[in-house]
Amino acid sequence: MTVFRPHSYQAKAIAWALDRPTCGLFLPMGAGKTVSTLSVISELLMFDVQKVLIIGPKRVVESTWPDEIQKWDHTRFLTWALITAPMAKGKAAIPSGKDIYLVSKDNVADLIDHLDQRWPFELVVIDELSTFKSPKAKRFKALRRVMPATKRFIGLTGTPAPKGIPDLWAQIYLMDQGERLGKTQRIFQARYLYPARMNGHVVYDWGVKDGAQEQIYDTVGDICMSIKQSECADLPPVTYIDRLIDLGVALQKYKTFKREKILEVCQGQMDDAIMAANAGVLTLFLSEFASGQIYTSDHKDVHTLHDMKLLELEDLMTSANGQPVMVFYYFKHEADRIRNHFEKQYSVRALDTHQDIEDWNVGKIDMLLVHPASAGHGLNLQKGGHIGVWYSLPNWNLELYQQANARIYRQGQQDPVVIYHILAKGTIDEDMLRALQSKEVTQRTLLDALRR
Repeated sequence: MTVFRPHSYQAKAIAWALDRPTCGLFLPMGAGKTVSTLSVISELLMFDVQKVLIIGPKRVVESTWPDEIQKWDHTRFLTWALITAPMAKGKAAIPSGKDIYLVSKDNVADLIDHLDQRWPFELVVIDELSTFKSPKAKRFKALRRVMPATKRFIGLTGTPAPKGIPDLWAQIYLMDQGERLGKTQRIFQARYLYPARMNGHVVYDWGVKDGAQEQIYDTVGDICMSIKQSECADLPPVTYIDRLIDLGVALQKYKTFKREKILEVCQGQMDDAIMAANAGVLTLFLSEFASGQIYTSDHKDVHTLHDMKLLELEDLMTSANGQPVMVFYYFKHEADRIRNHFEKQYSVRALDTHQDIEDWNVGKIDMLLVHPASAGHGLNLQKGGHIGVWYSLPNWNLELYQQANARIYRQGQQDPVVIYHILAKGTIDEDMLRALQSKEVTQRTLLDALRR
Protein backbone atom coordinates (compact mmCIF):
# COMPACT_ATOMS: atom_id res chain seq x y z
CA MET A 1 0.00 0.00 0.00
CA THR A 2 1.33 3.41 -0.98
CA VAL A 3 0.26 6.86 0.17
CA PHE A 4 -0.73 9.02 -2.79
CA ARG A 5 0.73 12.50 -2.72
CA PRO A 6 -0.28 14.05 -6.04
CA HIS A 7 2.13 16.19 -7.98
CA SER A 8 0.83 19.64 -8.83
CA TYR A 9 -0.10 18.62 -12.38
CA GLN A 10 -2.00 15.58 -11.05
CA ALA A 11 -3.91 17.75 -8.59
CA LYS A 12 -4.77 20.06 -11.50
CA ALA A 13 -6.07 17.13 -13.58
CA ILE A 14 -8.12 15.77 -10.66
CA ALA A 15 -9.74 19.14 -10.07
CA TRP A 16 -10.42 19.55 -13.80
CA ALA A 17 -12.27 16.20 -13.95
CA LEU A 18 -14.23 16.80 -10.75
CA ASP A 19 -15.41 20.20 -11.94
CA ARG A 20 -16.76 18.94 -15.28
CA PRO A 21 -19.32 16.23 -15.99
CA THR A 22 -17.44 15.34 -19.16
CA CYS A 23 -13.80 15.95 -20.03
CA GLY A 24 -10.68 14.81 -21.81
CA LEU A 25 -7.40 14.52 -19.94
CA PHE A 26 -4.69 14.55 -22.61
CA LEU A 27 -1.78 13.88 -20.27
CA PRO A 28 1.71 12.74 -21.27
CA MET A 29 2.41 9.05 -21.16
CA GLY A 30 3.78 8.06 -17.78
CA ALA A 31 2.16 11.03 -16.03
CA GLY A 32 0.06 8.91 -13.67
CA LYS A 33 -3.28 9.14 -15.48
CA THR A 34 -4.50 5.96 -13.80
CA VAL A 35 -4.00 7.00 -10.18
CA SER A 36 -5.29 10.51 -10.92
CA THR A 37 -8.46 9.07 -12.43
CA LEU A 38 -8.90 6.64 -9.54
CA SER A 39 -8.68 9.64 -7.21
CA VAL A 40 -11.52 11.26 -9.12
CA ILE A 41 -13.54 8.03 -9.03
CA SER A 42 -13.07 7.51 -5.29
CA GLU A 43 -14.36 11.01 -4.59
CA LEU A 44 -17.31 10.83 -7.01
CA LEU A 45 -18.40 7.48 -5.51
CA MET A 46 -18.95 9.25 -2.21
CA PHE A 47 -21.50 11.77 -3.49
CA ASP A 48 -22.30 11.63 -7.21
CA VAL A 49 -22.12 8.18 -8.83
CA GLN A 50 -22.63 4.55 -7.86
CA LYS A 51 -21.27 2.48 -10.75
CA VAL A 52 -18.23 3.18 -12.89
CA LEU A 53 -17.26 1.53 -16.19
CA ILE A 54 -13.62 1.66 -17.26
CA ILE A 55 -12.89 0.72 -20.87
CA GLY A 56 -9.34 0.13 -22.08
CA PRO A 57 -6.91 -2.17 -23.86
CA LYS A 58 -7.24 -5.77 -22.72
CA ARG A 59 -3.97 -6.10 -20.85
CA VAL A 60 -4.45 -2.76 -19.13
CA VAL A 61 -7.92 -3.51 -17.72
CA GLU A 62 -6.81 -6.99 -16.68
CA SER A 63 -3.56 -5.91 -15.02
CA THR A 64 -2.77 -2.20 -14.71
CA TRP A 65 -6.07 -0.92 -13.28
CA PRO A 66 -6.50 -3.73 -10.70
CA ASP A 67 -2.87 -3.32 -9.62
CA GLU A 68 -3.28 0.44 -9.24
CA ILE A 69 -6.54 0.09 -7.29
CA GLN A 70 -4.82 -2.15 -4.76
CA LYS A 71 -1.62 -0.13 -4.65
CA TRP A 72 -2.86 3.19 -3.25
CA ASP A 73 -4.08 3.84 0.26
CA HIS A 74 -7.06 5.94 -0.85
CA THR A 75 -8.34 3.50 -3.49
CA ARG A 76 -7.75 0.04 -2.02
CA PHE A 77 -11.26 0.03 -0.53
CA LEU A 78 -12.81 0.22 -4.02
CA THR A 79 -14.40 -2.98 -5.25
CA TRP A 80 -14.08 -4.02 -8.88
CA ALA A 81 -14.99 -6.74 -11.34
CA LEU A 82 -13.63 -7.67 -14.75
CA ILE A 83 -16.28 -8.16 -17.42
CA THR A 84 -15.39 -10.65 -20.12
CA ALA A 85 -17.16 -11.65 -23.35
CA PRO A 86 -18.99 -13.31 -24.91
CA MET A 87 -22.29 -12.45 -23.25
CA ALA A 88 -25.64 -13.50 -24.62
CA LYS A 89 -28.01 -10.57 -24.95
CA GLY A 90 -30.29 -10.28 -21.93
CA LYS A 91 -28.71 -13.26 -20.13
CA ALA A 92 -26.75 -13.57 -16.88
CA ALA A 93 -26.34 -10.07 -15.47
CA ILE A 94 -22.90 -8.67 -14.78
CA PRO A 95 -21.60 -9.09 -11.20
CA SER A 96 -23.51 -6.85 -8.82
CA GLY A 97 -22.46 -4.68 -5.92
CA LYS A 98 -19.12 -3.44 -7.31
CA ASP A 99 -17.89 0.12 -7.56
CA ILE A 100 -15.87 -0.32 -10.74
CA TYR A 101 -16.37 -2.57 -13.74
CA LEU A 102 -13.51 -3.15 -16.16
CA VAL A 103 -14.00 -4.20 -19.77
CA SER A 104 -11.66 -4.31 -22.75
CA LYS A 105 -12.37 -2.02 -25.68
CA ASP A 106 -12.86 -5.12 -27.84
CA ASN A 107 -15.67 -6.37 -25.59
CA VAL A 108 -17.49 -3.12 -24.89
CA ALA A 109 -19.89 -3.42 -27.86
CA ASP A 110 -20.85 -6.89 -26.67
CA LEU A 111 -21.43 -5.55 -23.15
CA ILE A 112 -23.69 -2.77 -24.41
CA ASP A 113 -25.70 -5.21 -26.52
CA HIS A 114 -26.00 -7.48 -23.49
CA LEU A 115 -27.34 -4.71 -21.27
CA ASP A 116 -29.75 -3.55 -23.96
CA GLN A 117 -31.69 -0.63 -22.46
CA ARG A 118 -30.60 -1.24 -18.85
CA TRP A 119 -27.50 0.99 -18.83
CA PRO A 120 -26.33 1.14 -15.18
CA PHE A 121 -23.10 3.15 -15.43
CA GLU A 122 -23.14 6.78 -14.33
CA LEU A 123 -19.46 7.36 -15.04
CA VAL A 124 -17.63 5.98 -18.09
CA VAL A 125 -13.86 6.20 -18.33
CA ILE A 126 -12.05 5.36 -21.55
CA ASP A 127 -8.36 4.65 -21.07
CA GLU A 128 -6.62 5.46 -24.36
CA LEU A 129 -9.46 7.44 -25.87
CA SER A 130 -7.66 7.60 -29.21
CA THR A 131 -8.52 3.94 -29.81
CA PHE A 132 -12.08 5.23 -30.33
CA LYS A 133 -11.04 7.65 -33.07
CA SER A 134 -12.86 5.77 -35.86
CA PRO A 135 -16.59 6.55 -36.08
CA LYS A 136 -17.02 3.45 -38.24
CA ALA A 137 -15.83 1.08 -35.51
CA LYS A 138 -18.41 -1.11 -33.83
CA ARG A 139 -17.27 -0.07 -30.36
CA PHE A 140 -17.75 3.62 -31.14
CA LYS A 141 -21.23 3.07 -32.56
CA ALA A 142 -22.25 1.01 -29.52
CA LEU A 143 -20.93 3.54 -27.01
CA ARG A 144 -22.53 6.38 -28.93
CA ARG A 145 -25.95 4.85 -28.21
CA VAL A 146 -25.55 4.88 -24.44
CA MET A 147 -23.61 8.08 -23.85
CA PRO A 148 -26.80 10.19 -23.48
CA ALA A 149 -27.70 7.95 -20.51
CA THR A 150 -24.26 8.44 -18.92
CA LYS A 151 -23.95 11.12 -16.26
CA ARG A 152 -20.17 11.61 -16.41
CA PHE A 153 -17.37 10.82 -18.85
CA ILE A 154 -13.57 10.97 -18.70
CA GLY A 155 -11.41 10.31 -21.74
CA LEU A 156 -7.72 9.58 -21.14
CA THR A 157 -4.94 9.64 -23.70
CA GLY A 158 -1.48 10.98 -24.32
CA THR A 159 -1.95 10.78 -28.09
CA PRO A 160 -5.30 12.35 -29.02
CA ALA A 161 -4.39 12.95 -32.66
CA PRO A 162 -1.98 10.19 -33.71
CA LYS A 163 -2.67 10.79 -37.40
CA GLY A 164 -3.72 14.42 -37.22
CA ILE A 165 -6.75 16.63 -36.63
CA PRO A 166 -9.24 14.33 -38.47
CA ASP A 167 -8.87 11.84 -35.59
CA LEU A 168 -10.49 14.21 -33.10
CA TRP A 169 -14.15 14.20 -34.09
CA ALA A 170 -15.18 10.79 -32.72
CA GLN A 171 -13.30 11.32 -29.45
CA ILE A 172 -14.85 14.70 -28.76
CA TYR A 173 -18.28 13.39 -29.80
CA LEU A 174 -18.17 10.85 -26.96
CA MET A 175 -17.71 13.77 -24.58
CA ASP A 176 -20.44 16.10 -25.84
CA GLN A 177 -22.56 14.19 -28.42
CA GLY A 178 -21.47 16.55 -31.17
CA GLU A 179 -22.12 19.87 -29.43
CA ARG A 180 -18.70 21.34 -30.23
CA LEU A 181 -17.39 19.78 -33.44
CA GLY A 182 -20.64 18.77 -35.13
CA LYS A 183 -23.35 16.16 -34.75
CA THR A 184 -21.93 14.10 -37.63
CA GLN A 185 -18.51 13.49 -39.06
CA ARG A 186 -19.63 15.01 -42.35
CA ILE A 187 -20.45 18.30 -40.62
CA PHE A 188 -17.02 18.25 -38.97
CA GLN A 189 -15.29 17.59 -42.28
CA ALA A 190 -17.22 20.31 -44.10
CA ARG A 191 -16.48 22.82 -41.36
CA TYR A 192 -12.79 22.20 -40.75
CA LEU A 193 -11.30 19.93 -43.44
CA TYR A 194 -10.86 19.65 -47.20
CA PRO A 195 -10.20 16.62 -49.45
CA ALA A 196 -6.41 16.47 -49.82
CA ARG A 197 -6.30 13.24 -51.84
CA MET A 198 -9.23 11.63 -53.58
CA ASN A 199 -10.29 9.42 -56.47
CA GLY A 200 -13.67 10.39 -57.86
CA HIS A 201 -15.92 10.82 -54.85
CA VAL A 202 -13.73 8.72 -52.56
CA VAL A 203 -11.53 10.77 -50.21
CA TYR A 204 -8.35 9.03 -49.10
CA ASP A 205 -6.85 11.83 -47.06
CA TRP A 206 -8.14 15.00 -45.43
CA GLY A 207 -6.30 18.28 -45.06
CA VAL A 208 -7.01 20.97 -42.47
CA LYS A 209 -8.39 24.34 -43.59
CA ASP A 210 -6.42 27.47 -42.78
CA GLY A 211 -7.15 28.60 -39.24
CA ALA A 212 -9.18 25.47 -38.48
CA GLN A 213 -6.69 24.02 -35.98
CA GLU A 214 -6.83 27.07 -33.75
CA GLN A 215 -10.61 27.20 -34.04
CA ILE A 216 -10.89 23.55 -32.98
CA TYR A 217 -8.56 24.07 -30.02
CA ASP A 218 -10.61 27.03 -28.84
CA THR A 219 -13.85 25.10 -29.28
CA VAL A 220 -12.84 22.06 -27.19
CA GLY A 221 -10.63 23.91 -24.72
CA ASP A 222 -13.35 24.15 -22.07
CA ILE A 223 -13.51 20.36 -21.66
CA CYS A 224 -10.03 19.14 -22.69
CA MET A 225 -6.77 19.83 -20.90
CA SER A 226 -3.16 18.94 -21.49
CA ILE A 227 0.16 19.49 -19.77
CA LYS A 228 3.72 19.31 -21.03
CA GLN A 229 5.98 16.40 -20.17
CA SER A 230 8.33 18.94 -18.55
CA GLU A 231 5.59 19.85 -16.06
CA CYS A 232 5.44 16.28 -14.81
CA ALA A 233 7.60 14.82 -12.10
CA ASP A 234 11.24 15.14 -13.02
CA LEU A 235 12.24 12.53 -15.55
CA PRO A 236 15.77 11.74 -16.65
CA PRO A 237 16.78 12.93 -20.14
CA VAL A 238 15.84 10.89 -23.19
CA THR A 239 18.06 10.69 -26.26
CA TYR A 240 17.04 9.45 -29.72
CA ILE A 241 19.86 8.06 -31.85
CA ASP A 242 19.62 6.98 -35.49
CA ARG A 243 21.91 4.08 -36.39
CA LEU A 244 22.17 4.13 -40.17
CA ILE A 245 23.23 0.92 -41.88
CA ASP A 246 24.39 0.39 -45.45
CA LEU A 247 22.69 -2.44 -47.33
CA GLY A 248 25.54 -2.62 -49.83
CA VAL A 249 24.67 -4.61 -52.95
CA ALA A 250 21.21 -5.38 -51.54
CA LEU A 251 20.24 -1.70 -51.94
CA GLN A 252 20.18 -1.97 -55.73
CA LYS A 253 17.87 -4.97 -55.47
CA TYR A 254 15.68 -2.95 -53.11
CA LYS A 255 15.47 -0.08 -55.61
CA THR A 256 14.56 -2.45 -58.44
CA PHE A 257 11.82 -4.00 -56.32
CA LYS A 258 10.48 -0.57 -55.41
CA ARG A 259 10.38 0.44 -59.08
CA GLU A 260 9.09 -2.77 -60.66
CA LYS A 261 7.09 -4.19 -57.70
CA ILE A 262 8.50 -7.65 -58.38
CA LEU A 263 11.23 -9.32 -56.35
CA GLU A 264 12.99 -12.47 -57.54
CA VAL A 265 14.04 -14.33 -54.43
CA CYS A 266 15.66 -17.10 -56.46
CA GLN A 267 17.65 -16.02 -59.52
CA GLY A 268 15.75 -16.71 -62.74
CA GLN A 269 12.82 -18.46 -61.02
CA MET A 270 9.80 -16.25 -61.50
CA ASP A 271 7.53 -18.83 -59.84
CA ASP A 272 9.12 -17.82 -56.54
CA ALA A 273 8.91 -14.09 -57.22
CA ILE A 274 7.21 -11.79 -54.72
CA MET A 275 4.77 -9.36 -56.31
CA ALA A 276 3.22 -6.31 -54.68
CA ALA A 277 -0.42 -6.00 -55.71
CA ASN A 278 -0.74 -2.35 -54.67
CA ALA A 279 1.10 0.51 -53.01
CA GLY A 280 0.04 -0.49 -49.50
CA VAL A 281 1.40 -4.02 -49.91
CA LEU A 282 4.57 -2.65 -51.48
CA THR A 283 5.31 -0.43 -48.48
CA LEU A 284 5.07 -3.43 -46.16
CA PHE A 285 7.32 -5.48 -48.43
CA LEU A 286 9.86 -2.65 -48.61
CA SER A 287 9.89 -2.38 -44.83
CA GLU A 288 10.53 -6.10 -44.58
CA PHE A 289 13.30 -5.84 -47.17
CA ALA A 290 14.97 -3.12 -45.13
CA SER A 291 14.71 -5.39 -42.10
CA GLY A 292 16.47 -8.27 -43.83
CA GLN A 293 13.81 -10.91 -44.36
CA ILE A 294 10.58 -11.02 -46.34
CA TYR A 295 7.48 -13.17 -46.38
CA THR A 296 6.40 -14.82 -49.59
CA SER A 297 3.13 -13.51 -50.98
CA ASP A 298 1.20 -16.33 -49.25
CA HIS A 299 3.02 -15.77 -45.92
CA LYS A 300 4.05 -19.43 -45.77
CA ASP A 301 7.79 -18.94 -46.14
CA VAL A 302 10.41 -16.34 -45.24
CA HIS A 303 13.38 -15.45 -47.45
CA THR A 304 16.57 -13.92 -46.02
CA LEU A 305 17.88 -10.92 -47.96
CA HIS A 306 20.65 -9.52 -45.73
CA ASP A 307 21.96 -9.52 -42.14
CA MET A 308 22.79 -5.84 -41.71
CA LYS A 309 20.20 -4.97 -39.03
CA LEU A 310 21.01 -8.13 -37.11
CA LEU A 311 24.70 -7.20 -37.08
CA GLU A 312 23.86 -3.67 -35.93
CA LEU A 313 21.76 -5.08 -33.10
CA GLU A 314 24.75 -7.21 -32.13
CA ASP A 315 26.84 -4.06 -31.80
CA LEU A 316 24.17 -2.37 -29.69
CA MET A 317 23.90 -5.36 -27.36
CA THR A 318 27.67 -5.35 -26.93
CA SER A 319 27.78 -1.61 -26.23
CA ALA A 320 24.97 -2.04 -23.66
CA ASN A 321 27.59 -3.82 -21.59
CA GLY A 322 25.21 -6.16 -19.79
CA GLN A 323 22.35 -3.69 -19.36
CA PRO A 324 18.90 -4.97 -20.41
CA VAL A 325 17.68 -3.93 -23.85
CA MET A 326 14.10 -3.68 -25.08
CA VAL A 327 13.84 -4.44 -28.81
CA PHE A 328 10.76 -3.33 -30.74
CA TYR A 329 9.90 -5.35 -33.83
CA TYR A 330 7.01 -5.22 -36.28
CA PHE A 331 7.04 -8.48 -38.25
CA LYS A 332 6.78 -11.86 -36.54
CA HIS A 333 9.70 -13.28 -38.51
CA GLU A 334 11.90 -10.56 -36.99
CA ALA A 335 11.18 -11.80 -33.47
CA ASP A 336 11.92 -15.39 -34.50
CA ARG A 337 15.14 -14.40 -36.20
CA ILE A 338 16.38 -12.22 -33.34
CA ARG A 339 15.57 -14.86 -30.75
CA ASN A 340 17.34 -17.61 -32.72
CA HIS A 341 20.39 -15.42 -33.23
CA PHE A 342 20.83 -14.17 -29.65
CA GLU A 343 19.36 -16.77 -27.29
CA LYS A 344 22.62 -18.73 -26.90
CA GLN A 345 24.37 -15.62 -25.57
CA TYR A 346 21.59 -13.74 -23.79
CA SER A 347 18.38 -14.33 -21.89
CA VAL A 348 15.85 -13.47 -24.61
CA ARG A 349 12.12 -13.30 -23.92
CA ALA A 350 9.08 -12.06 -25.83
CA LEU A 351 6.52 -9.93 -23.98
CA ASP A 352 3.58 -12.32 -23.76
CA THR A 353 2.45 -12.70 -20.15
CA HIS A 354 2.28 -10.84 -16.84
CA GLN A 355 5.21 -12.99 -15.68
CA ASP A 356 7.31 -11.57 -18.51
CA ILE A 357 6.55 -8.07 -17.20
CA GLU A 358 7.57 -9.04 -13.66
CA ASP A 359 10.76 -10.79 -14.78
CA TRP A 360 11.80 -7.84 -16.93
CA ASN A 361 11.23 -5.39 -14.09
CA VAL A 362 13.43 -7.39 -11.70
CA GLY A 363 16.28 -7.77 -14.18
CA LYS A 364 15.89 -11.41 -15.21
CA ILE A 365 15.78 -10.68 -18.95
CA ASP A 366 18.69 -9.38 -21.07
CA MET A 367 16.65 -8.75 -24.22
CA LEU A 368 12.91 -8.25 -24.23
CA LEU A 369 11.26 -8.58 -27.65
CA VAL A 370 8.25 -6.30 -27.83
CA HIS A 371 5.66 -5.78 -30.52
CA PRO A 372 4.45 -2.18 -30.12
CA ALA A 373 0.80 -3.22 -30.48
CA SER A 374 1.12 -5.43 -27.40
CA ALA A 375 3.21 -3.05 -25.32
CA GLY A 376 1.14 0.09 -25.31
CA HIS A 377 -1.28 1.73 -22.93
CA GLY A 378 -0.37 1.65 -19.29
CA LEU A 379 2.24 -1.10 -19.02
CA ASN A 380 4.99 -0.24 -16.54
CA LEU A 381 8.29 -1.58 -17.82
CA GLN A 382 10.54 1.28 -16.69
CA LYS A 383 12.10 -0.62 -13.80
CA GLY A 384 13.72 -3.23 -16.04
CA GLY A 385 15.88 -1.05 -18.25
CA HIS A 386 16.43 2.25 -20.00
CA ILE A 387 17.59 1.23 -23.50
CA GLY A 388 15.16 0.75 -26.37
CA VAL A 389 15.95 -0.33 -29.92
CA TRP A 390 13.59 -0.03 -32.90
CA TYR A 391 14.55 -2.92 -35.15
CA SER A 392 11.68 -1.91 -37.45
CA LEU A 393 9.41 1.09 -37.10
CA PRO A 394 5.64 0.50 -36.58
CA ASN A 395 4.30 1.03 -40.12
CA TRP A 396 3.70 4.80 -39.95
CA ASN A 397 1.75 4.54 -36.68
CA LEU A 398 2.68 7.43 -34.38
CA GLU A 399 0.52 6.19 -31.51
CA LEU A 400 2.24 2.79 -31.42
CA TYR A 401 5.63 4.48 -31.63
CA GLN A 402 4.99 6.88 -28.76
CA GLN A 403 3.26 4.33 -26.57
CA ALA A 404 6.08 1.82 -26.99
CA ASN A 405 8.75 4.37 -26.08
CA ALA A 406 6.72 5.36 -23.03
CA ARG A 407 7.03 1.88 -21.55
CA ILE A 408 10.52 2.79 -20.35
CA TYR A 409 10.38 6.60 -20.42
CA ARG A 410 7.84 7.26 -17.69
CA GLN A 411 7.54 8.01 -13.98
CA GLY A 412 9.75 5.73 -11.96
CA GLN A 413 12.56 5.63 -14.52
CA GLN A 414 15.80 6.47 -12.73
CA ASP A 415 18.31 6.39 -15.58
CA PRO A 416 18.78 8.44 -18.74
CA VAL A 417 16.82 6.76 -21.52
CA VAL A 418 18.27 6.03 -24.95
CA ILE A 419 16.05 5.09 -27.90
CA TYR A 420 17.86 3.75 -30.98
CA HIS A 421 16.40 3.57 -34.50
CA ILE A 422 18.13 1.05 -36.75
CA LEU A 423 17.56 2.50 -40.21
CA ALA A 424 18.62 1.16 -43.59
CA LYS A 425 19.97 4.09 -45.60
CA GLY A 426 18.11 4.94 -48.79
CA THR A 427 15.05 2.90 -47.83
CA ILE A 428 11.53 3.34 -46.52
CA ASP A 429 12.96 3.34 -42.99
CA GLU A 430 14.07 6.96 -43.37
CA ASP A 431 10.76 7.99 -44.93
CA MET A 432 8.82 6.39 -42.10
CA LEU A 433 10.81 8.09 -39.36
CA ARG A 434 10.38 11.48 -41.05
CA ALA A 435 6.63 10.87 -41.27
CA LEU A 436 6.41 9.95 -37.58
CA GLN A 437 8.32 13.07 -36.62
CA SER A 438 6.07 15.21 -38.81
CA LYS A 439 2.90 13.79 -37.26
CA GLU A 440 4.30 14.44 -33.82
CA VAL A 441 4.59 18.13 -34.62
CA THR A 442 0.86 18.31 -35.39
CA GLN A 443 -0.08 16.49 -32.20
CA ARG A 444 2.26 18.60 -30.10
CA THR A 445 0.54 21.73 -31.41
CA LEU A 446 -2.81 20.37 -30.22
CA LEU A 447 -1.50 19.45 -26.77
CA ASP A 448 0.20 22.83 -26.31
CA ALA A 449 -3.04 24.61 -27.20
CA LEU A 450 -4.93 22.68 -24.52
CA ARG A 451 -2.43 23.24 -21.72
CA ARG A 452 -3.96 24.29 -18.41
